[in-house]
Amino acid sequence: MNFENLFSYNVTQYTLVSHVLTLGFGVMAAGLVYFLATRGSAAPRYQLASVLSAVVMVSAFFELWVLSERWRQAFTWNGTAYVQSDVLFSNGYRYMNWSIDVPVLLIQLLIVLGITGRAFHRNWAMFVVGGLGMIYTGYAGQFHEVDRSAPYWVWGLVSTAFFVFLLLLVARVIFGSLARLPESARGPARAVWWLVLVSWLLYPGAYLMPAMWDSADGVVARQITYTVADITSKVIYGVLLGVIARKVSVAEGYAPAVEDDVARPRGGITAAAR
Repeated sequence: MNFENLFSYNVTQYTLVSHVLTLGFGVMAAGLVYFLATRGSAAPRYQLASVLSAVVMVSAFFELWVLSERWRQAFTWNGTAYVQSDVLFSNGYRYMNWSIDVPVLLIQLLIVLGITGRAFHRNWAMFVVGGLGMIYTGYAGQFHEVDRSAPYWVWGLVSTAFFVFLLLLVARVIFGSLARLPESARGPARAVWWLVLVSWLLYPGAYLMPAMWDSADGVVARQITYTVADITSKVIYGVLLGVIARKVSVAEGYAPAVEDDVARPRGGITAAAR
C-alpha cells in the first residue's frame, strides 16, 4: 500500500503525474534509439556498454509505461476530482525495474573504464550484491510507508547503508581509473561521478516523501523526483559513458572513432559539448 492511494487529486495534480510518467517512458524510447545508433562509434571492446544501455532503456520503458497505465486505472474522475478506484497504484514496479537496471548500469562503468580480469569480477560482485541489497531492503520498507512504522525506518536505514557502500565503491572505481584514461576522457569520467552522486540522492528523497510531505502535492513531487532521477541516472549516465568510450577509442586509434572525431565541428556549441 503506497501513500499515492490515500488521496484524491485535482486535475492539475493528476495530469502532472500522468505527463511526467509519459515523459519518462518517452525519453527511454528515445534513449534506446540513440544507444543503438551510436554503438559503432566506439571500439568493439566498449560497444557492450551501449548494448547494455539499450537493455536498460527497454527495461525502464516498460516499467514507466506500466506505472503510467496503473496511474490511469487507479483513479477515476467523479466530476470534481480524481478519486481512488478498485485498483491500487504501486511503486513496487520501480524496485523490480531497478533490480535489473542498477547492476547493469554499474557493470557498464567497469567496461568503459577498461577494468578487466580479477578486478572486474571482484567489483562486479560487489556492485551486484550492494545494488540488490539496497533495492530489496528499500522495497521491503516501502510497504510500511503509509503508517511509517518501525520497519519503514529500519529498512530505509539498511538500504541507505548499501547506498553509501555503492557510492564509495563507484568513487573508488572512477578515481582509481583516471590515470589509465586519456586526458580527454578524464573530465567526462569525473562528471559521471557527480552525476551518480546527485541523481542517486534523489531516490532516498523520494522514499522519504511520505514523511516529509504527506499530501497530494507530495505525491506529485515524489513522482517527478523518481522520474527525473531515472532519466538522469540512466539516459544521461549512458550518454556520458558513451562519450568516455569514444574518447578512449580515439586515443587507442580505433579508425571509426578517429574519423568521427575529425569530422566533428570544432567551434561553438558542439565543441563545448565535447
